[in-house]
Amino acid sequence: MYEKHFGLSAKPFQLNPDPDFFFGSRGHRRAMAYLEYGLHQAEGFIVITGEVGAGKTTLVRGLLRRIQDDRISPAQIVSTQVDSDDLLRLVASAYGIATEGLDKATLLVRLSAHFEGLHADGRRALLIVDEAQNLSPRAVEELRMLSNFQLGTQSLVQSFLVGQPEFRAIMRRPEMRQLKQRVIASYHLGPLDGSETRHYVEHRLRHVGWNGDPSFDVEAFDEIHAASGGVPRRINAVCDRLLLATFLAERHAIGLDDVRAVTTELEAELGDPVATEEPPTLADVHMLPFARPPSHSAAGTVTRMRADPDAELAASIVRLEERISTLEASNEMLLNLVKKLLRVMRENSALSERNQSTGS
Repeated sequence: MYEKHFGLSAKPFQLNPDPDFFFGSRGHRRAMAYLEYGLHQAEGFIVITGEVGAGKTTLVRGLLRRIQDDRISPAQIVSTQVDSDDLLRLVASAYGIATEGLDKATLLVRLSAHFEGLHADGRRALLIVDEAQNLSPRAVEELRMLSNFQLGTQSLVQSFLVGQPEFRAIMRRPEMRQLKQRVIASYHLGPLDGSETRHYVEHRLRHVGWNGDPSFDVEAFDEIHAASGGVPRRINAVCDRLLLATFLAERHAIGLDDVRAVTTELEAELGDPVATEEPPTLADVHMLPFARPPSHSAAGTVTRMRADPDAELAASIVRLEERISTLEASNEMLLNLVKKLLRVMRENSALSERNQSTGS
């Protein structure tokens, strides 16, 4: 919608992972180095964790694009809360093996035969398990057992486990000690710092032909980092809304107040954390897409609200008024958008009439 206004060739801040937009922050470069090291080792497990939206899937897709090695046969599954037998079916299906009606023993035989066939062709299997935090202990054990497939001293299967921070807690369980012994590298992908956030934003814009339009104040980048916590997907959400708002306002510059207005709007759309049944902990607030940790005075306010019904009613009225203001602002934005579209349509219609007149 706003790409033409800013002279961009495509939308720069889509939320879906796209290896074309891979940004090599310090953390992402190091994580990529671990993955490449794991490929070189040709055995065991590599574990990569990170918050939702940290760029784990983009990282893996970037790795697969860079491999270009006919000696590796990669397959990727996205784990859900399935039992161990269903996990084996997911793995088999990822490698093109029919699974209908097969029991576990037959599945293992088919998988072993497939991996041995790859080995005979000078190839080895690379299994990538995304959303690994959803794996049950039994499913993790099945993955460990798959790593036992060998011919002589050569491993037939290597696995990358990619998941959210909860998977680190799973790995610390006593029953995971056998799997941990086979992990040859592990890395936690953290958020971008302030400088990297600015470079990330500019990197994605340049990828679609950005030439300084729109311009960003230095303070705007600082506020984008503060609002997003340096998590790439959250940065994308803020910046996409920023470009839309700037387009609707028919402007070409983004400042601190613009970012604050957008993040306030996004927070309102996602819900007010104070309105939850229980006061949020600092850990809970950290997980909210655009919230900042509350001060001690704010926490005290929450406690008083719970104790004083009149204060709670007054606070509820304030929240309703804020939501009404947000709806009014959203309606105004929609109205401006419709007006702009109508104007563009009129201009296109007038241009078409002039062309027809000139042609006749």
